[in-house]
Amino acid sequence: MAITTRDVPYSDGDVALHGVLAWDDAAGAPLPGILLVHGGAGLDDHAREQARRYAALGHTVFACDMFGDGVIGDRERMIARLVGMRDDPTRLVQRARAGVAALVACPEADGCLAAVGFCFGGLTVITLARFGTDIAGVISMHGALATKAPAQPGAVRAKILACHGASDPHVPWSDVVAFSDEMTNAGADWQLIAYGGAVHGFTHRNAVPGATPGVEYHEATDRRSFAAAQAFLEELPGARRG
Repeated sequence: MAITTRDVPYSDGDVALHGVLAWDDAAGAPLPGILLVHGGAGLDDHAREQARRYAALGHTVFACDMFGDGVIGDRERMIARLVGMRDDPTRLVQRARAGVAALVACPEADGCLAAVGFCFGGLTVITLARFGTDIAGVISMHGALATKAPAQPGAVRAKILACHGASDPHVPWSDVVAFSDEMTNAGADWQLIAYGGAVHGFTHRNAVPGATPGVEYHEATDRRSFAAAQAFLEELPGARRG
C-alpha cells in the first residue's frame, strides 16, 4: 500500500484555507472519507502523519485547516483563533463543516463517514456531533470535553468515541464527569476510554518530555487508542470492513 497525498485549497466564506488529502491510490475507487482536525499547533507534521495513518486503514482522509493563511508560526494569532473558536461553538462548527464540504467534493472520497480530532481537534469533532452534523461517527483523541453549548436531547446523530488520558491536567476529571452526564442526557451513542498513566497529547510521538507541562507521548496509549479508533470505525454504517 502506498499512501498518496495532495494539497487541497478551499475556503470558509472569504477565509482561504489549505488542507491535505491522503488516500491509497491503488484502491481504484472512492474510499469512505474521514475529516481529520489538527490540534492547537495547526496543520503540522503530527496532523499529516495521522492523516496517513488513518488512510492506511482504507479511508480517504482530509486533514483540514482550521486557522487559515498567516496564522501558523504567529503565536498570538494562533491563540486568538483557538480561543475565538473555542468560545464560539457556532463559528467552530462552521469552519469544520467547510472541511467536510471540501472532503466530500474530492473524487477520491465516498462522502464523509467520520471525523477524528486531536486536542483542539477533539473538541472540534465533538462539537460537530453536539450540533447534529450528519456523519456516522466522531473520535476525540486527548480532546477538550467542556463546552458552552451542551448537546440537547436527541440532537446528537453521530456515534462518539472519546479517548482520554486519565492523568491529563488540561482536561480535569470534573470535565469527564460533566461530559458523561451531557452525553447520557442527550441520548447519544457514546464511549469514553480513560487510559491510566497517560497525560495530554499522548499521540504526539515527537513531543519533547517536559517541554510543555502536562503534554507527553505515551506509546501504549497511542497504540491502544488507535486500535480502539479502528474498531470504532469498522462498526460505523458504510464503513469498509476486513
